[in-house]
Amino acid sequence: MGRIFVISLEGSFYSCKHCRTHLGLSKDILSKSFQCRHGKAYLFDKVVNITVGEQEERMMMTGMHTVVDIFCVGCGSRLGWKYESAYEKSQQYKKGKFILERFQVLGPDGSQYMVRHEVEVESSDAEDA
Repeated sequence: MGRIFVISLEGSFYSCKHCRTHLGLSKDILSKSFQCRHGKAYLFDKVVNITVGEQEERMMMTGMHTVVDIFCVGCGSRLGWKYESAYEKSQQYKKGKFILERFQVLGPDGSQYMVRHEVEVESSDAEDA
C-alpha cells in the first residue's frame, strides 16, 4: 500500500465535516438541487481526496445507474457516490460526475448542513422540480 497524498485546494472549497479534508471547489458544482437519503446533495464535476468502493447497479428516482460510493481519504467517511454510467439517455450527463451529500460536508464558510430526521428517502438523485 502506498502513501496517500492529500491535495490542498485554494479558494472557495467544500471539505469533509469529520476531518476537514478538502474535497471540491465551489466552481466545480454543477447542481445544488439533488436529493439523497439524508436530504440535499451537490453534483460536482470533479472532487479530490477520495477513494472509491465497489461498482454496483443502483435504482434511483431517475432510473438505473452504475455507481461507486466515494469515501474521504482523511477519515474514511462515506461522502456520496460517483456515477459510472446511466441507462437512460437523458441521464448520460451524470457519467463521471460526483454526488457529495450535504450533511457530510462543510461549506466554504465552514457551515454545516443540518439533517432533518424525517428525511429518509431510498437512494435518490432526482433534482428538485
